[in-house]
Amino acid sequence: MTVKKLTMRQKILVAGTLFGMFFGAGNLIFPVHLGQLAGRNVIPAIIGFIVTAVGIPIFGVAAIGITHSDGLQTLSSKVGKGYGIFFTCLLYLTIGPLFAIPRCATVSFTTGVAPMLLDPSKEWLALLIFSAIFFAFVLFFSLRPGKITVWIGKIINPIFLLFLAVLVIAALTNPGASIAAVEPVEAYATGTSSFFSSFIEGYGPMDAIAGLAFGIVVVDVIRRMGVDNDDAVAVDVLGSGALTGILMAVIYIVTILMGTQSRGLFEVSDNGGVGQIILAVTITFACLKTSIGLVTSCSETFVKMTHGKLSYKAWAILFTLFSFAVSNVGLSAIIEYSIPVLMLIYPPAIALIILAFIGKFFHHDKAVYISVMAFTWAAAIFDFMKTLPAGVQSSLHLDRLVA
Repeated sequence: MTVKKLTMRQKILVAGTLFGMFFGAGNLIFPVHLGQLAGRNVIPAIIGFIVTAVGIPIFGVAAIGITHSDGLQTLSSKVGKGYGIFFTCLLYLTIGPLFAIPRCATVSFTTGVAPMLLDPSKEWLALLIFSAIFFAFVLFFSLRPGKITVWIGKIINPIFLLFLAVLVIAALTNPGASIAAVEPVEAYATGTSSFFSSFIEGYGPMDAIAGLAFGIVVVDVIRRMGVDNDDAVAVDVLGSGALTGILMAVIYIVTILMGTQSRGLFEVSDNGGVGQIILAVTITFACLKTSIGLVTSCSETFVKMTHGKLSYKAWAILFTLFSFAVSNVGLSAIIEYSIPVLMLIYPPAIALIILAFIGKFFHHDKAVYISVMAFTWAAAIFDFMKTLPAGVQSSLHLDRLVA
């Protein structure tokens, strides 16, 4: 019996869809911002960033495939059924309506629309109108999950890449400063510190946890293409993920370099936005396709978790409306509060990915999963408290504990 596998054309389409879901708001904010921070120590910074922003996310997608899981809940339930529900909810809400989806809208607005406003006092109203239009498009596409490879892979993604190519070529051929002449900030003063600082900065795009979340969509897309053998699905997930990783790494390298060279034109920004460098249309298309992927994956997951008690359409509408509300608090506030949550959820996510790959050596023994997660969560909770905003630390009397 012949086992059906994806053709190379289908793998490229799946990879393009996966790339489209990955590459959104944070994938443009953080690399450019990192380049500004790293200065002439940009090479070790690029390496550190790619490890967490490319390597771990792709392994996250692959972890769903190689364990023959149909989503994050199945994989995380290896720790325990209750843990599977808890961690799945926490992860999807983090990369969904609480932070990542709202950030997509606010990034598009902050970098594309806000600089053109004649009356800054009306920025809140402009954000309200822009986010309403943005999420109307997100909802329209998200309500048609069966066509996600068409919407993202064949339409939105090529348009985004075209505008990004024009932007990058223009920026790199007209640099504001020589990379060797750009002084790094203190945290990036040496090659070693630059690597480790950028390693943590790679948490920003949220892609490692997104990799675990998008696994359910990728597996579903591959199965819709006629691949029903679990081993074949796992191979195709890994192959498509590798193609996605290569494309992401290339774009990260050029955007980080672009950020470094921009220091001749712009000072280091508070939230990573650099105005004129990143064209509004490029940002908007990047954020739109990621938002569609996130709403789709979150909705599909919660339908399964609730055993269909609430329909996919209802979840999609709920997540979209909630994201619209959160987006209107502004970009800087979203980033400020997302950092502690990322420090909390990233270590357990990375530990889960590693355990998925080495699990066969200990037969996926639940005791191993529980012990590893216990130590990982202990460290993650401390990092969470340490990175909370100063005002929150003070009100919760955490100052001395994390000092």
